Amino acid sequence: MIKTFHYRKIAQDGWARRGEIITGRGCVRTPAFMPVGTAGTIKAMYMDQIRDLGADIILGNTYHLMLRPGAERVARLGGLHEFSRWNGPILTDSGGFQVMSLASIRKINEQGVIFRSYINGAYYEMSPERSIEIQGLLDADIQMQLDQCIALPATEKEMEEAMELSLRWAQRCKTAFGEQPDKALFGIVQGGDNMKLRERSAQALKEMDLKGYAIGGLAVGEPQSVMIAVLDTTCPILPEGKPRYLMGVGTPDDILQSVARGIDMFDCVMPTRAGRHGLAFTRFGRINLRNARYAEDPYPLDPQSLCPAANDYSCAYLHHLIKSGESLGGMLLTWNNLFYYQQLMQGIRDAIEEGCYADFCAETRALWAQGR
Repeated sequence: MIKTFHYRKIAQDGWARRGEIITGRGCVRTPAFMPVGTAGTIKAMYMDQIRDLGADIILGNTYHLMLRPGAERVARLGGLHEFSRWNGPILTDSGGFQVMSLASIRKINEQGVIFRSYINGAYYEMSPERSIEIQGLLDADIQMQLDQCIALPATEKEMEEAMELSLRWAQRCKTAFGEQPDKALFGIVQGGDNMKLRERSAQALKEMDLKGYAIGGLAVGEPQSVMIAVLDTTCPILPEGKPRYLMGVGTPDDILQSVARGIDMFDCVMPTRAGRHGLAFTRFGRINLRNARYAEDPYPLDPQSLCPAANDYSCAYLHHLIKSGESLGGMLLTWNNLFYYQQLMQGIRDAIEEGCYADFCAETRALWAQGR
């Protein structure tokens, strides 16, 4: 029997929600952090490791996968789950953010976006319908509407035009997606840093009765205060019984702040990218292993961590690997960082169920401030 996609709230503490997203390929415990598999892989990790870390869902990138190896090829090879050997749920973004930020030449009109590949210079057209077609070929469990994400700062006219275009594209994506009981299409709230536009976008998407809602246009260099203002404006409008996803966020403190405002899902390249560049996330805060102070540090990152990357290797050894450009250094720190993020999410879920989320946040921040 096919499982119908739905969200179930288990507990609430203030605005913070502990729940489950049920998909055709399994359950996602929320709040959830999704490791980012840009090109069908979590960089420096293999899928069994990702499962063992406690991740229920991963993210795939439509833009990169459509360019290489190609969505049609992935479909012929059994879909992204079979191709990458991940048997849990997968969320794919629409490709819109990468088109806007990475494509060297692009033209935006009512029909969609025309852009030039960074790989071979070929021109591609991405319409709302084509975005949904590609995500269907990848066989994603959660698919995102195509939206126009503009860089900030921007004028009110630019933000309004992008928001309105994104709403029209959302309706076209909904039509193209059709009825798929075990899968979901999420709309994306836009509007830049204009709260009235954010309200209009959230309300219009709510009226489309989609299965989930994302908040986009953040994690592009804005201060945390802007993110908080957007969440405070948007989350109360979105339906209580649908999952809420904050795209591209973020730092551990961003996650704590966002969960407190009702966000259920997160993704960010930060733990993997930071790991490859020598930065470790720990319960004592961030540790930059490139720093010379660790050259003769005989102690591990965190002897109490259950992750071998954190408790089996000295900081001196990790420093040596990073400074020497050895790939093992990035692999170990990526492992540590993703483990930390998943442990943070488990702690968040437990705290919400126990009704002590504010205390958990205070204790977590106190350890960060204390340092190693």
